Amino acid sequence: MSVIGDGLDAAVQKAFTRPAPKSAGAQMRYLVKQLKGTKAVAQMLRVSQRTVERYVKDQIKKPRPALAARLETEVKKRWQPQIRAKAKEKAATSGGIVIDTRARLGYTAPIGSTDQDRIRHLTVALPPHHAARLFEAQEAGAGDARLQEIAAEALKETYFQEGGRRAGSLEEVRFTDIEHLEFDL
Repeated sequence: MSVIGDGLDAAVQKAFTRPAPKSAGAQMRYLVKQLKGTKAVAQMLRVSQRTVERYVKDQIKKPRPALAARLETEVKKRWQPQIRAKAKEKAATSGGIVIDTRARLGYTAPIGSTDQDRIRHLTVALPPHHAARLFEAQEAGAGDARLQEIAAEALKETYFQEGGRRAGSLEEVRFTDIEHLEFDL
């Protein structure tokens, strides 16, 4: 996926009330229950239906690394959908989201000002409407570049311009290199 998309997913996963299944058998049983059958799970994971059945019965316990990664990803995608929805709703309507990043940020500003890219470590609380834009774009399938644009616009408004109190002539802020990025709801 993407750096920002993965960060948003990790932030939402912190809201989970119970841990996701850890063992391959438990994960496979969860997916079979969610997708209502072993055939759908087999097609999704690109394995045979018989392999899925053997994991469900705990006849196989240790999946290959590639299958283990796909299995964990698919389980986390579907785990506690109502809790996930409530966390996103809260962030988008009242709570906002906190972004913690260490990245090279550049910006476009009028001639005569210093607009050279430089590494900054920022921890900024973004208002709810920015969180809503990020989650909506992610759900619409936006790529990493689009999510970076939205996050950069949010930082421009919230951090650089302080909601319109300074740097009014600042035209654009952009991520050029991300070393660390984490979100918190």
